[in-house]
Amino acid sequence: MRLDKLLSTMAIATRREIKEYAKKGKITVNGVVVKDASIKVNQNEDVICFNGEEVSYKEHIYVILNKPQGYITATKDNTKKTVLDILDKKYKKLFPVGRLDKDTEGLLIFTNNGKWAHDVLSPKKHVPKTYFAHIEGLVNNEDVLKFKEGLLIDEGYKCMPANLIIIESGEISKIEVTIFEGKYHQVKRMFKAVSKKVVFLKRIAMGGLILDENLKIGEYKELTSEDVKKVTEDKFYNI
Repeated sequence: MRLDKLLSTMAIATRREIKEYAKKGKITVNGVVVKDASIKVNQNEDVICFNGEEVSYKEHIYVILNKPQGYITATKDNTKKTVLDILDKKYKKLFPVGRLDKDTEGLLIFTNNGKWAHDVLSPKKHVPKTYFAHIEGLVNNEDVLKFKEGLLIDEGYKCMPANLIIIESGEISKIEVTIFEGKYHQVKRMFKAVSKKVVFLKRIAMGGLILDENLKIGEYKELTSEDVKKVTEDKFYNI
């Protein structure tokens, strides 16, 4: 693999930046300074260092963001702030796995692994997504049963059963809900179907991956291989 491709894949920097870093002597291969970033290297055998630190090659990268409100889930928009605007420039080649509405907070994953992202989003996989929400209106056990049965949310479409847990019931109820598909505005539409309104929404889990409480709004970090596996573990798919 070309050295510049390897380092850009590893989100060290862009290819253009890597060429400049190489000219400045910041990259070594097997202990030798390399100033031509276009050379071929063996990603499994060669020892590659950037700024004195060894770079361990990973074909795929996964980043989790605690998304704030006010950002759209897109890779590019000429008029609105996107979630990619939050990430460091070295992650600009990643893409979001699914989407969160502009006014929705919480767990959002980015990757460069298209096959994995497709599997996570596939309707056939039914990867569960769990949300915490504030609901305008008294949420009761009748709503829990309706969610469990599945709701008509649009022109005769009945969504899959969902798990609704009431945390606090009142004029503004607090709930957690787990859905097993990803229809447009689904959580909002489900509560609209029972004559209630979502006033705050935050995704807190995908599959078995739970949003880290220490990851503040607007913060992000790379996921470990163990974290990535949690997203698609079958044991979390039961309803």
